[in-house]
Amino acid sequence: MSERARALLDSVPNEVETATAALGFDEAFTLHHRAVFRTARALVRDTGLAEDVTQEVFLRLYKNMDSTPKDELLRAWLLRVTMNVARNTLRGQGRASAREEEYAKQAAEDGAFMAEPELDFERRTQIEEARRALEKIKEPMRSCLLLKQQGLSYREIAETLQINEANVGSLIARGRKEFVRVYGKIGGH
Repeated sequence: MSERARALLDSVPNEVETATAALGFDEAFTLHHRAVFRTARALVRDTGLAEDVTQEVFLRLYKNMDSTPKDELLRAWLLRVTMNVARNTLRGQGRASAREEEYAKQAAEDGAFMAEPELDFERRTQIEEARRALEKIKEPMRSCLLLKQQGLSYREIAETLQINEANVGSLIARGRKEFVRVYGKIGGH
């Protein structure tokens, strides 16, 4: 810890330290929001993403209020969660960027950027059929499929959906099978 941070902590009255021991969610949010947001913004270097990260951190705090530290360790817990969520967000963005670049490269090779109205209409129709098919797939299979398509690992999917990691693979496989079945009916293939 830096000397400046230590001096700041030493200057905090004992009454404040004991008051933080029994913080509710609202008080914890008010007290720590600025620090969480600043940490997130420093890591992701984007205000919009930092807001998303901050929201996720406080959502996790709300969901885990019973198991989070109740004393002065809450701030450290929040900042550790902030760093983890920010890293995951950046990782996900990197994967999304790589997929978009690969798609653009493949589309350019296939000539998908032609301004032919028939191709554009056909592509939009296929996208709409895929969306309708996805809507018919039950949760959590649909969410597993979407998160896997976004490049998340099985562990990340399990953490995000709060399900057992061992079930993610079978949910994805069953979801894919169901998607193929439903998409074939909708698309008439």
